[in-house]
Amino acid sequence: MKLRETRIALVGLGLMGGSLAHGLRGRSAGLIGVDSDPAAVECARSLRLVDRATTDLASALADCDLAILAVPVRAILSLLQRLGRDLPLPPYVLDVGSTKVAVVQAMQTLPEGADPIGGHPLCGKETSGLEAALPGLFQGSTFVLTPLERTSPAARSLAEELVHTMGAQPLVMDAARHDRLVALTSHLPYLMAAGLVEAAHQAASEEPELWSLAASGFRDTSRLAASDVSMMLDILLTNRDNVRAALGRVRAALERMEELLAAGDEQALHLVLKRLREVRASRPGGS
Repeated sequence: MKLRETRIALVGLGLMGGSLAHGLRGRSAGLIGVDSDPAAVECARSLRLVDRATTDLASALADCDLAILAVPVRAILSLLQRLGRDLPLPPYVLDVGSTKVAVVQAMQTLPEGADPIGGHPLCGKETSGLEAALPGLFQGSTFVLTPLERTSPAARSLAEELVHTMGAQPLVMDAARHDRLVALTSHLPYLMAAGLVEAAHQAASEEPELWSLAASGFRDTSRLAASDVSMMLDILLTNRDNVRAALGRVRAALERMEELLAAGDEQALHLVLKRLREVRASRPGGS
């Protein structure tokens, strides 16, 4: 099945679902937006992001070839338990959750007749909701796909076509490896930003003028602490072991720098920071 022949149900009209709607509008056989929040449904209608917007999940799933689950991870897991049981079972199922092991395990238990594949677009913002959705959010980003053993070549091909249509690049990866890697590159940065805000907040209780000195460095480094807490809790709690391991890595790095500071070892500290500066500059997006 080609994307232009596919009727798509976008389950969830937040940042990801709304941005998908922007990119897929007019490029499929039909686009249905579904959300439990009537305000989001009305917003999608007023913006003409979808061909039909509804709060009726069952009717949307019954009328689609591909369901894209664009809700928080634990909501995805709940939906997967219901598909083919008390909800219609679409022929193809793709999710865009930020952790993949639990999702892929749940997809594996879907009834026969469903052709599932996991996905995770590596893009986003700290703001959420349909109002934050952007037409070009996926442009130039990596979009991880985590096929199951039961995933057919047709489902994988459809998912890859969708990814390319959004302007992203597909990267096929094992779910466990994905979760281990994004714990360092995505989930840990959120906790570090939250930790920075907590430290500053505690200090400001004694020195209120601290916030007057919080300029671009603090703003840029702490930005992720403004992310949706419910969404981030889902991510952290479905990837706990990997996040804890990532915390251990950064804790060891910070302790080493603290030791060098305590010793006043300027040369060693300079070498460490210079090496890390070069590593950062050599990575994609490091300039």
